[in-house]
Amino acid sequence: MRPEPRLIEIRKNVLKQNDLVARSLRERFHDAGVFVVSLVSSPGSGKTAFLEKILTLLRTKYRVAALVGDLATENDAVRLARSLAPVKQITTGTLCHLEATMVQNALEGWDLAKLDFLFIENVGNLVCPSSYDLGEDLRLVLISVTEGEDKPLKYPTIFNSADMAIITKIDLAAAVEFNWETAFNNIQAIRPGMPVFQLSAKTGDGMDAYLEFLAARHKELRQAAAV
Repeated sequence: MRPEPRLIEIRKNVLKQNDLVARSLRERFHDAGVFVVSLVSSPGSGKTAFLEKILTLLRTKYRVAALVGDLATENDAVRLARSLAPVKQITTGTLCHLEATMVQNALEGWDLAKLDFLFIENVGNLVCPSSYDLGEDLRLVLISVTEGEDKPLKYPTIFNSADMAIITKIDLAAAVEFNWETAFNNIQAIRPGMPVFQLSAKTGDGMDAYLEFLAARHKELRQAAAV
């Protein structure tokens, strides 16, 4: 029998180390009572626009912050800072995903106990981020109506690693002849029972329902921590 390729062995070690750091982060987050949401999507899905809207709306009632990953530039962090929430950029260089250690390092100097929600925007990619746990409570996978209904079928791993799907830019659905029923059925075929939200960061449609969901999940976290 041929020995296992060295590349696979290294990958296993990297993922194991990442899981250890992610586990430590998750404990820190829970001890501090902060609810952590990570976002994954392909480039151009409207992920940053969605997060800017979420931060702007939530910060009227909650203490919120965000970490944003990208290969280069701080453009997204500058944009998110318009929400007036604390934001840090994580520049990955050649890596097409965030890793738990990057999140850990970016949190240096932040008092997690002073936060209610922390959002982590991953690098725009539907492949690499699926393998890396970041210690989050909830992982969202976003697809826009302009990407078509078959995204879940093309990238099943990222949907299987996520907890919820969000369909963005629904204000453009009619213009691009997006079929909601087909998209929903494709998501359910890959991840049966996965909750799906439809919304538009531009018009605000669907945002209230998602904010109510987040508020309920945060309340559950705080109640569990108090037991």
